[in-house]
Amino acid sequence: MGKRKNYINWDEYFMGIAILSAERSKDPNSQVGACIVSEDNKILSIGYNGFPIGCSDDDISWNREGDFQNTKYPYVCHAELNSILNYTGTTIKGSKMYVALFPCNECAKAIIQSGIKEIIYMSDKYKDTDSTIVSKKMFDMSGVKYTQYISRGIKLILEL
Repeated sequence: MGKRKNYINWDEYFMGIAILSAERSKDPNSQVGACIVSEDNKILSIGYNGFPIGCSDDDISWNREGDFQNTKYPYVCHAELNSILNYTGTTIKGSKMYVALFPCNECAKAIIQSGIKEIIYMSDKYKDTDSTIVSKKMFDMSGVKYTQYISRGIKLILEL
């Protein structure tokens, strides 16, 4: 008897972890997850978009429009930054990050500064925005590789 044939590959596994992590987000509009992986395919950290620890997601607005202070934008910590900040080891240099949405310019700075060398992203829906254009420019300048994840169409169903 040979080994099982229909198992998921590493990219599917880690992107799956990022997508599952996104399900922890309480944001009613955007749920994004990230998973940082070592060079030898060990999960180092995960994160999702949400408010910082101690900032109640019941007391701060999740609005997308209106007065800046009364929107989610000044408060939300993106999945990428959260996964970097959640890491408790000594270094994530040389690692890969799997993320559901291409990183914004603020997250790109943290990714570059932390030494992450590759981004595998699923969606690039903001590709024409200044933030994403600047992210790609910084990644290109600093040698961070970025690749869009291409799904094989595998569906995994989680029943809880």
